[in-house]
Amino acid sequence: MGQTTKSLNEKQITLIEQQKIYFVGTAAESGTVNISPKGGDSLRVIDSKTLAWLNLTGSGNESAAHVLRDPRMTVMFCAFEGAPLILRAYGQARAIHRNDPEWEIYVSLFPESIASRQIFLLEIDSVQSSCGMSVPYFSYEGDRDELAKWSERQGSEGIQNYWLKKNQRSLDGFETDIAARSGLEGKK
Repeated sequence: MGQTTKSLNEKQITLIEQQKIYFVGTAAESGTVNISPKGGDSLRVIDSKTLAWLNLTGSGNESAAHVLRDPRMTVMFCAFEGAPLILRAYGQARAIHRNDPEWEIYVSLFPESIASRQIFLLEIDSVQSSCGMSVPYFSYEGDRDELAKWSERQGSEGIQNYWLKKNQRSLDGFETDIAARSGLEGKK
């Protein structure tokens, strides 16, 4: 049923590239465990040992805070059609922010969005596949556009103000580094 490997194989990469939703799990050494659903065109397989995902502005910034304290991350995919499968990529992650040297390299892999907040790189330590026989079938109807519309209404300055107001600390009070690493330190 289940199998663990050190990297993604071609079949797994194909499954990942077809996904419309995936889930990201992070945790610090204490406090809240965070599991976030992600969608849209926000994930890239860089190679068999590396995933990159674009983190858009949201109400929280848990992944950034957690990765600063403990870089463990799990990204999970489920087959909602076709053969059943659950695929988890476990590894060490880091966040890339707008002022980081690698930002332009990685942000160019994704559709342009004013809401782009961080890019996470996951260096895969292991990959686990399991049966997924109890995962129900679901049909994809389309992506939501509410975040894109909200972001456009805010504009670049509004997004940055939102980061300063809502995205600097996690639910548990951990720093996210968004102000310093996005060039916003000292702004109000």
